[in-house]
Amino acid sequence: QVQLVESGGDLVQPGGSLRLSCAASGIIFSIGIMGWYRQAPGKERDLVATITTASTYNYADSVKGRFTISRDNAKNTLYLQMNSLKPEDTAVYYCNAWIGTSADGGRFYWGKGTLVTVSS
Repeated sequence: QVQLVESGGDLVQPGGSLRLSCAASGIIFSIGIMGWYRQAPGKERDLVATITTASTYNYADSVKGRFTISRDNAKNTLYLQMNSLKPEDTAVYYCNAWIGTSADGGRFYWGKGTLVTVSS
């Protein structure tokens, strides 16, 4: 019943920018920590960035200074602004969020991913 849907992935040249969005829908009582992860071909899924409800941030070293994570709690939406993109940023980007579906219950959910390709 709860869905996370990512959007914004595209083909972009090195040095370019993209903004990813992740919208949560369904029966949502509350949303806790949210994050972006990515998986390049042949590699494991890795953390990109997370943001708590208190707007505490955590970034992978490889994206610090280039990516910015943010959230709009009123819209149940997570964002990732990606600047100065590099070919090594090419991956499927996944949204992850802890979602409470009742006053005392919830779990982490994953989106299906959006593809970002950085190439000239």
